[in-house]
Parts: sequence; C-alpha cells; structure tokens
Amino acid sequence: MPRRARIDAPGALHHIVIRGIERKAIFKDDTDREDFIERLSSLLQETATPCYAWALMTNHVHLLLRTGTVPIASIMRRLLTGYAVRFNRKHRRHGHLFQNRYKSILCEEDRYLKQLVAYIHLNPVRAGIVEDVAALKVFAYSGYSALMGKKPRPWQDTDYVLGFFGERLSEARRNLNAHVRKWSAKGRWHELTGGGLIRSAGGWRAVKEAYRDGIRLASDERILGSSEFVEATLKNAGEDYERRMRMQSAGIDLAAVIAAACRYLGIEEKDLARPTRRVEIARARALISFVATQNLSISGSEVARQFNVDRSAISRANQRVSRDPELLAATKTIQRELELNRNQH
Repeated sequence: MPRRARIDAPGALHHIVIRGIERKAIFKDDTDREDFIERLSSLLQETATPCYAWALMTNHVHLLLRTGTVPIASIMRRLLTGYAVRFNRKHRRHGHLFQNRYKSILCEEDRYLKQLVAYIHLNPVRAGIVEDVAALKVFAYSGYSALMGKKPRPWQDTDYVLGFFGERLSEARRNLNAHVRKWSAKGRWHELTGGGLIRSAGGWRAVKEAYRDGIRLASDERILGSSEFVEATLKNAGEDYERRMRMQSAGIDLAAVIAAACRYLGIEEKDLARPTRRVEIARARALISFVATQNLSISGSEVARQFNVDRSAISRANQRVSRDPELLAATKTIQRELELNRNQH
C-alpha cells in the first residue's frame, strides 16, 4: 500500500518524531547532542520556523514545530542528512542512521498544544533519564529548561507557549510547571500519537460505538484533532498551501497586512504603535497579528516589534482571534483584500 503524502502548509503545527534505524542510538555522547541542537537551531532561525517543544532521547527525538515559509520536509531533510553524515564520520560507521520516514502528525492547536508541550518535555522523565519534573527544569536536552528560564534558547519560541499559561512571566511559568507535574503521573499517552478523531474520541471503542449509533467520524493517522479538524484539514491543505505561497511570492508583507487592516477598520496606522486602551486599536492589532503570523508565516517577534509589545502579547492576540467567530470572519475579509490588491498589481 503506497504511503500517503505528508500534510503541510504555512502555519501548520506538527509533532515530529525522529527514530534511529532499528531503534538504535542516534546520540552516543553530549557532543552528538550539541551538534544536533546546533544544526536544528541554525535551520529554524534561517527559515523562521517556530519551535515550541523538543526533547532528545537516546534513540529518538521529539519536536513540536510550526511550518514557516519553508516546508517541514525540507528542514527535516537538511537536518537529518547533515547530522547523519557527521555522526557516521565521527563514529566510523556506514549506512542509514535514521528510519527512512520520520513521523509527522498535524495537530489541532487549541485542543492539543498544551498537552503536547507537557507530553514532549516529559519524555526524559518517563524514560528515567531525569528523576522528576524538578530535575527536568535544568535538563539541557529538552526545551523545558528554556521555558523555565534556566537555559536560554533564542531559537525556541518560549513566549508563545508561556502565553497559554498566564499573562505575567512568573505566573505563566508557575502554571506551566503545575500543568507538567499534573501530567507527569499519566504515563504513556497513546491519544497524542495521531489518528484524528480516533484519539480524541477515546480510542477505537468510542469510534465503534459512534458507528453503531449512526455517527460517522473522520480519521487520519497523520492528524491529531477532532473530526471537523480532520475533514477541514484534508479538504483545505492543498488550496491553503497554494494560496499562501502565491501571497508570499507576490511580496505581501507585514506593511501590506497593516494597511489592509487599517482600511477595513477605518483607523490610522500611526495609532497602532502608541500606548492606548482603545478597543478598536486592540482589535486591529489582534487581526493584524493573526493574519500575519497564521496566514503569511510572518514571525510573531516581527509583529511584536512593530507594535512595541512583547511576544506573549501576540500569542494572546492570536488565541483571542481564533476563538471569536466575528474576528475570524474579519481576518478572511482582510485576506481577500490582500489577494485582490495582489491581483490588481
């Protein structure tokens, strides 16, 4: 049976698992681990690809990435090829280092991001590499130490993750730590390994019961999310990718998004960077943030600098838009205007 193509598009959230061939070690010492991290950080920064969680194990790696302007497959190819060549040369070995096909699961962000951040970072605890969550805070080979402020990782988007757990940094770290401790006793989480609604519905038993009741549920092992998310993802993946690539290749940038949003809302661009509590300005910033980061893969840091706010404010704005049908409809209008202007020019 032929393998199905990976699903990807700018803005897509991916849980990636890379395994050594025949489950053999892909890291023999800390020098190997540092080399992998250096290659990963360089590629993510070069391609503006956000990373929200990661963990290096002995024979596998977990990553939580959002697709930027470069497809995830291209990044993985460069990362794994370069690392394998260096590893083989150093350890005097030949042949494949990794399984031929890494696992990539497209994830529904609102439903699963917080769980995935805990799941991925708890891998070293479950494997006995570190003793507990307290020790995980200073463990060098997962992203949890960066989230806790113990080991800075400029290439890891900690602000976005912490924005899900609180408005103030200390509050967010405290809540995240409590969240990870809560999930540390859960053991293996089979529901976070893909399968669309099969996972979120509670397993195959729940799916079979639903079928007996006449309910038809969508499922796809490449996707982690609700039935609606699975169906929408499969339907829109191709057309969304083509549309976003067209917009990016046409040179639509943050300035164009700002201009379109201000025309739509009837406000002055100069007001966006001024300290204010005006509702219409907050609304404009939120819409611009969402369209720029989610539809055009412009970095949240770039948007934050434009508005003179911190990165976590952009994270909160995106969450607000994603949960408000009226705001989401407004982003579609702004997007259509951007595409119309592109066609006219």
